[in-house]
Amino acid sequence: MKATDLAALAVASTLIIGVLGSMSASAFRPASPAESNSAQKIAKTAETRHPKVYTENGVALDGQDVVAYFTQSAVVKGSAQYAHRWQGARWLFSSKANRDLFAKNPGKYGPQYGGYCAKAAAGGVLATTVPTAWEVRDGKLYLNYSADAQKEWKQDTASKIVKANANWPKILNNESLKR
Repeated sequence: MKATDLAALAVASTLIIGVLGSMSASAFRPASPAESNSAQKIAKTAETRHPKVYTENGVALDGQDVVAYFTQSAVVKGSAQYAHRWQGARWLFSSKANRDLFAKNPGKYGPQYGGYCAKAAAGGVLATTVPTAWEVRDGKLYLNYSADAQKEWKQDTASKIVKANANWPKILNNESLKR
């Protein structure tokens, strides 16, 4: 190696060491297990094959008012006039009062498993739902794929909830969505 090459290498090394030395030491420390787990959870949630909430054209639950399932024990069509955005979806409500209840506590009124079929989730499958196949159980809203799926859901529901909870949200990465 020539003397000029060695001099250039020495200057470059000095510059690199200076830049690295001015950087925070924490930038080079490995992430703690808690930081690593948090980052992995965020990445898994953000990068799923299917959205966290089942929608048709960006509207959750086929436009049904989710609060009405709780307050009226009925399927009630929502209106674009009373819309609210939550979890990347547009939720429609039949009244300002229902929209405001939801906005104050969406976790209370939002359906389990993002509005995907609860019975299918118990089986490790991701499926769409219909507004008329529903149940409020222990203060939570569960929707199903069809009236037949709803009948099956009501047989040993407690064990199906345990299975669906274990499968959720991993099934958002399933290859297909049953329609």
